[in-house]
Amino acid sequence: MFQLALAALLQLSLCMVVNAAPVTIQGTSWQGPTGGGILGFIVLILDIIAWVEIFQSNRTPAEKVLWALIVFLFPVIGMVIYYLFSNRASHNSGGYEAIPS
Repeated sequence: MFQLALAALLQLSLCMVVNAAPVTIQGTSWQGPTGGGILGFIVLILDIIAWVEIFQSNRTPAEKVLWALIVFLFPVIGMVIYYLFSNRASHNSGGYEAIPS
């Protein structure tokens, strides 16, 4: 279940990379240029870093899915909420362990 959710989020993030690139030609469009550009790409990279950090933490699977959905559904606001209010220090998995020699 966890691997399926992780695979789905990674595939959706790849779709976001594809959709972040196009920019319309400035002309009669009242909206101006669309697409993510550099700022959208930076937000995408920071969201992917947040997802990796979420899934490597020692939270319960329900909490992992909830945080991943918050970051996915609200990319900028969700990322800010996660980094400010998620209590990352207490849920840190510790990273890599040194190989004993």
